[in-house]
Amino acid sequence: MSAVMSTYGRYDLEFERGEGPYLYTTDGRRFLDFAAGIAVNSLGHSHPHLVKTLQDQAAKLWHVSNLYNIPDQTRLADRLAEATFADKVFFCSTGLEAMEGAIKLCRRYHFANGAPERWRVVTVEGAFHGRSLATIAAAKNEKHLEGFGPPSDGFDQVPFNNLNELRNAIGPETAAIAFEPIQGEGGIRPADLDYLRSLREIADEFGVLLLFDEVQCGYGRTGKLFAHEWAGITPDVMAIAKGLGSGFPIGAVMATEEAAKGMVPGTHGSTFGGNPLAVSVGNAVLDVLLEDGFLDGVEKKGKILWDRLSEVVSRYPEVYKSVRGAGLMVGIKCVVPAGDVVVAFQKEGMLTVPAGENVARLLPPLNIEESHIDEAIKIVDRVGKNWTAGDG
Repeated sequence: MSAVMSTYGRYDLEFERGEGPYLYTTDGRRFLDFAAGIAVNSLGHSHPHLVKTLQDQAAKLWHVSNLYNIPDQTRLADRLAEATFADKVFFCSTGLEAMEGAIKLCRRYHFANGAPERWRVVTVEGAFHGRSLATIAAAKNEKHLEGFGPPSDGFDQVPFNNLNELRNAIGPETAAIAFEPIQGEGGIRPADLDYLRSLREIADEFGVLLLFDEVQCGYGRTGKLFAHEWAGITPDVMAIAKGLGSGFPIGAVMATEEAAKGMVPGTHGSTFGGNPLAVSVGNAVLDVLLEDGFLDGVEKKGKILWDRLSEVVSRYPEVYKSVRGAGLMVGIKCVVPAGDVVVAFQKEGMLTVPAGENVARLLPPLNIEESHIDEAIKIVDRVGKNWTAGDG
């Protein structure tokens, strides 16, 4: 028996290499990777620019800690600030760390303003913000909370897309509203754009910070660099990770100068965050995402995937119910168990990811080609046909 702790229900697959949107198992099978490491491998596998960058940096310097200046870290922060609402960026290693840091920043902001009593955060039903004691308390998913004692205090949850309940939850102790513009683990649920605009208005009205969790839905996945851009508004704070390093562990907290005012030396830190290896890859990923036409191409491919998927899904109402999401963050809401559909896709040579609300997630690399979409659609069609024929 393996010494690896049994915290995962793993599929019986072992991969030895990847190339573009494909993964190859140790026994020679090829899979179309529309899971992308749960929306992480934003540029697929073995991207030449990323590989060369990492190899060059690995031959020079791996780690020094944040006791010293790291030039590529400064460069990546400056580039992210130039491309977004943010003025300040803190680097960490995971999306969980980014959300923890973002929550601390929101509380610290009010402390710096002379209102330390403002420390609570309003969250939304169906959210996923990580697996720490604080973030499982924020999401209030009973399955994730079970067995870990009383949930950490400081979080007040309201229903999804319900502005009245959200307003009612804001009180004199509220520091921030935390929200995923598109819920990933919750079932690829996009918020209405008017709802996002109202969140901005409500945060301003009540003097609380607006914190967006774009760990999964950000970094080009919807056809803009960040999903909230579709609503024409900006948050005060944002947590990002996943696609930021296209597979290399890196996350970040992004904030306006005003929101970050309380984060002074000694208030937060990370030993590994923003190390030379991570930020070199982060800059290489950004090189590609900011190329002329790249994000427009993601939007175009997202529309092609959506249209073709919707047509196929409509053919098999006994198996599939609907398509949801945005860009290359797409969910198939299933009639039959979504977990079984994910396994059926695997048997046909495509990797996908289950999610809440009985949804199978398709999260392909952002640089897929139309031929890869064709391949995926054929698999979805084949599974629907087999299931309808009684072979599911």
